[in-house]
Amino acid sequence: MDLLLHMCCGPCSTYSCKRLLELGYNLSGYFYNPNIHPYQEFLRRQKALEQFCAEEEIPLQVSADYQPEEYFKRTIDDLESRCLYCYRLRLEETAKKAKELAIPNFATTLTISPYQNHELLRREGEKAGERHNVKYIYVDLRAGFRESVNLSRAMGLYRQSYCGCIFSEKERYCKEKG
Repeated sequence: MDLLLHMCCGPCSTYSCKRLLELGYNLSGYFYNPNIHPYQEFLRRQKALEQFCAEEEIPLQVSADYQPEEYFKRTIDDLESRCLYCYRLRLEETAKKAKELAIPNFATTLTISPYQNHELLRREGEKAGERHNVKYIYVDLRAGFRESVNLSRAMGLYRQSYCGCIFSEKERYCKEKG
């Protein structure tokens, strides 16, 4: 069972890959994350993921385009729905890549996070899969979140402190003074 796994970062990929391999999937990774801001953060996450995939011998495709404009265009007029647009953008591109590579299934490491909207992820993944005639595989990986933290620390992978977009960075660091 071949599966293209959208990977947001190295740390989230640790347990996610372990679990999906246990479930019998043959994994290929795909790094497409135009939401990550700033560019230096994007590069740190990409490098950590490349390190992880090299160590685990998981083939990795990296999108050559860093185009945060696409993310901004889709989200700026409706910040309340920014996660919806972010999921849609990344899962759509992953479904297209899976079709291009003749990989019948795709999934995302985003499902390891207890902070993500899993129903929205599932819905957007299924819609993208239907549009590109590939199957979205939803696996709730939240039970492995703590293990992913431990695994990534043990591997010395760069661990980020916010989801990725400029808005999540602001929420993390720019607390209102009360």
